[in-house]
Amino acid sequence: MKITSLPNIYRNVKRWSEILSVLSKYGLADWIARLNLDFFKDQLRGRGGESIARQTQEKRIRLALTELGPTFIKLGQLMSTRPDLVGVDLAEELKQLQSDVPADPPETVQEMVETELGQPIEELFAEFDLVPIASASIGQVHRARLNSGEMVVVKVQHANIERVVREDLEVLAGLAQLAERIPEFANYRPVASVAEMARTLRRELDFGREERNLSQFATQYADDPTVCIPRPFSELCTPRVLTMELLQGIPISQRNQMLAEGYDLQEIARRGATLYLDMIFTQGFYHADPHPGNILILPGNVIGLLDFGMVGRIDERLREDIEEMLLAIVGNDVGLLTALIKRVGAVPPELDESGLNNDVADFVGTYSNQPLERFDLGGALTDMTQIIHRYHIMLPAQVGMLIKVLITLEGSTKLLDAGFSLMELMQPFHRKMLIRRFSPHRQMRKLRRLYFDLEQLAEVAPSRLMNILKQVQEGKFDVHLDHRGLGPSVNRLVLGMLASALFLGSSLMLSQKVPPLLFPVRTVLGLHDISILGVTGCAISILVGLRLLRAIGKSGHLDPRN
Repeated sequence: MKITSLPNIYRNVKRWSEILSVLSKYGLADWIARLNLDFFKDQLRGRGGESIARQTQEKRIRLALTELGPTFIKLGQLMSTRPDLVGVDLAEELKQLQSDVPADPPETVQEMVETELGQPIEELFAEFDLVPIASASIGQVHRARLNSGEMVVVKVQHANIERVVREDLEVLAGLAQLAERIPEFANYRPVASVAEMARTLRRELDFGREERNLSQFATQYADDPTVCIPRPFSELCTPRVLTMELLQGIPISQRNQMLAEGYDLQEIARRGATLYLDMIFTQGFYHADPHPGNILILPGNVIGLLDFGMVGRIDERLREDIEEMLLAIVGNDVGLLTALIKRVGAVPPELDESGLNNDVADFVGTYSNQPLERFDLGGALTDMTQIIHRYHIMLPAQVGMLIKVLITLEGSTKLLDAGFSLMELMQPFHRKMLIRRFSPHRQMRKLRRLYFDLEQLAEVAPSRLMNILKQVQEGKFDVHLDHRGLGPSVNRLVLGMLASALFLGSSLMLSQKVPPLLFPVRTVLGLHDISILGVTGCAISILVGLRLLRAIGKSGHLDPRN
């Protein structure tokens, strides 16, 4: 941990102690769970009274995050979108995280709205229900009516939530720096992962960003009568208050109610999936939380979307790589799919390439021969994510989020129509991918991008070469070598030399009888005039030597390798 982190630790010492207490409790439960002692397993209990040690490791992590409060709950929800990073089992468990945050009192809500919007609440709204209809980790939602008569919902940020999130993120950054030093966590790049999730969480604290997302989607689908995006009222929006149109419909989880009211569920499933595929593969900008609670069905089989705090963006290059991956799976091209995985993700230095090739070949063999109408896209993406996680390949955040969206989307559509195949619906998009790949417009855009890169290289290269030649001429050109893996060996060599020197010096003190002396009078065993400093030094050097032998033996490098 850097010394610059010490002020943050001191400032948040109370929160540090709370977090470490919870983590130690659940970590202790992990240790107790390995024992075959039922009595001990029932002694450690969670906030809800359940025996922690009898739960799975994934559930213990979820319970710990729940006990740590809103910031960690939100962090867990973000982690659930990265099965490539945390593993499929943990990601599935974290999907169950629910934000059980008490609502702010009415007077606090009124003060927040009036402070942010600059007028008394009675002048801003004809009606405002101070009792929220929902309360989540970041804010709570209230029903209201404008002076013009329109029904709206007002999303109000919890009081002091920014301070709480800031403190928790500082503690998380410190924990990530500690985790970076633990070998089994280092492959997951905890510092970079926490920084990425912190950026996402800070963006969600800005309701102005969600307002801009609403406006962009509303403009994007203004001419599509099958889609309804809530309209924001910009004059009643700030970074802490968001006012938008109230959509009244049936959540897609209420299948029986939709059937009773005569909705066409097959048509709704097809429309919803087509909408998301268009967002992803055509627009490159999509609603990233398609769980059943965020999708409403309005009269006329119209699809309404809620909660635009989390959106995904895919640039053109990444979209091309994802398209190539899908085409490689359908085309049974193992080599191309393996190459694309290594190109898109950050590959660890010790990657087992032969193992990865074999696993990808098994994956392609399993899914490439499935008929499109029965293709299990969710299962394919889950299996692919497990392969990526197994080999510690780090995917970009956009790809991890996209995988989660496609899996959630397929699950949501199957709630409406159990026989629905998302992959079959993607077939027209495959054709569009190929047509768009070779379109003159796209090729011209690629050439323009290549020309720009070459032009930049031509401008920079001569000056950089001149600098190198000048440094060589002046004798200032240095070559820095990075010796990886030599640190522990050098440390052991130095420690071994120190132990040898200590042993030799202590032996001399014993032979010269350097005072203070032990047994100045001859004992029964014949011992006398023994240097205490010499004996102590010899004992310490022997212990250090044994410690070195143990460390070398544990590393497996005691004997020469072939």
